[in-house]
Amino acid sequence: MLNLLKRKKQADEGTIAPTAPSAKTGFFSRLKAGLAKTRASFTAGIANILLGKKTLDQDLIDSIETQLLTADLGVEVTQKLIKTLTQKLARKELTDPTAVFQTLQNEMTAILQPCEAPLTIPASETPFVVLVVGINGSGKTTTIGKIAHYFKEQDKKVLLAAGDTFRAAAIEQLQIWGERNQVPVIAQQTGADTAAVIYDALVSAKTRKIDLLLADTAGRLHTQAHLMDELKKVTRVLAKLDPASPHETLLVLDASIGQNALNQALQFHQGIGITGIVITKLDGTAKGGIIFAIANRLKLPIRFIGVGESIDDLRPFVAKDFVAALFETETGPE
Repeated sequence: MLNLLKRKKQADEGTIAPTAPSAKTGFFSRLKAGLAKTRASFTAGIANILLGKKTLDQDLIDSIETQLLTADLGVEVTQKLIKTLTQKLARKELTDPTAVFQTLQNEMTAILQPCEAPLTIPASETPFVVLVVGINGSGKTTTIGKIAHYFKEQDKKVLLAAGDTFRAAAIEQLQIWGERNQVPVIAQQTGADTAAVIYDALVSAKTRKIDLLLADTAGRLHTQAHLMDELKKVTRVLAKLDPASPHETLLVLDASIGQNALNQALQFHQGIGITGIVITKLDGTAKGGIIFAIANRLKLPIRFIGVGESIDDLRPFVAKDFVAALFETETGPE
């Protein structure tokens, strides 16, 4: 952690310049680059507080608390972390800035690790049906295209269902992703019944011996009861053909909206029962700390995170890597 403090001092003095990852860098490097804005508001902020400190006291802990809240970790997570720091300070276990960083890194990793559960497709449950939900603008359709690419790379047979029938652009966007990934897309005209479209897609998936069916749905606010009821209808209709489907109800959340993402997750989970989460747009926000609030409150699997626009910038969530990238640990898997 002293390396980060040293880099902070060098940056302030203008002796180093930020570097951008090349196209050939591994995902860990891209993850570090993608979390740059969150790191600037969180890790670098704490480094600034600790820089030059020879003694640690409660006033310093209070300053760290403010920094944690600013980074959108939320009140519950912040209180949990501050309690740990305060207890270690009282027991004289925090003796220098490095100890503070290490404690935070360990505790934050512990919060995220229970949610580390990559999406897998059991051979006994094909076609494996994933219903993708979320509000408008969260990145649902793009996420579907990237997940399709991820599983195509694993030699899985994938089928897409254009269940967002309210917007012609959504159907066209999904068809573009289908062409890009060379996977078929089941679609009907704008305004068609969503449940019927996805049902037809499941019938087709069974006929074609598809491994994975990814079903898009129209964006909706968690407060729109009639649209939430539509998702329940989709589930009922699918269950007539396969009682186990959908096997996954995947909620896509936009990290840039901060605490509102947690509210959405809570409401969607209460309304239809979420089994997995994707957190997108981490690269475009300083509010990436919201992932800790979501993990702490819901304790649901975080299947993927998105840290860029490239098709390869959506990857399975790994808690240790995420925290290491946030703290800019010098080593990581490539």
